Amino acid sequence: MLIRPATIEDVPAVLPMVSKICALHESWDSAKYGFIRHPEQRYEKWLGRLANQDRSVFLIAEAESKLVGFIAATVMEEIPIYRLQDFAMIHDLWVEPEYRQQGLARQMVMLTVERFEQMGVKQIRLDTVAANEGARRLFASCGFRISTIEMLMEVSQ
Repeated sequence: MLIRPATIEDVPAVLPMVSKICALHESWDSAKYGFIRHPEQRYEKWLGRLANQDRSVFLIAEAESKLVGFIAATVMEEIPIYRLQDFAMIHDLWVEPEYRQQGLARQMVMLTVERFEQMGVKQIRLDTVAANEGARRLFASCGFRISTIEMLMEVSQ
């Protein structure tokens, strides 16, 4: 299996995986992840920009001449009350189910960390769905720790 930087030509093959991430997140928490119809269409331009930005990481995993996973991360500005000026955010990570448990996700995460270190980024953040224990174990094994716990309440009007 090969992990490489994504190109703009890879974006159409990534969009079905984006659709799967969105559907999975919405199944876990539809209040938090109440997506519009076809959210992957909104990703198309964004992923195309990531493929050409110096301060982002967009990697894909290939197996048997097809895309089987991806990770998308960007550098974001911190609000100006903190000493830290910017941080990286891992937005999405996906590996097709039949290719899981082979170390692909871990390799993509660690390559992403390495790329941000090379850029001089001092902190990398990510969010995981509360129900996604596997993701928390993966990220903890890569050196991430819990820093905040987001809470949500729906208010009826």
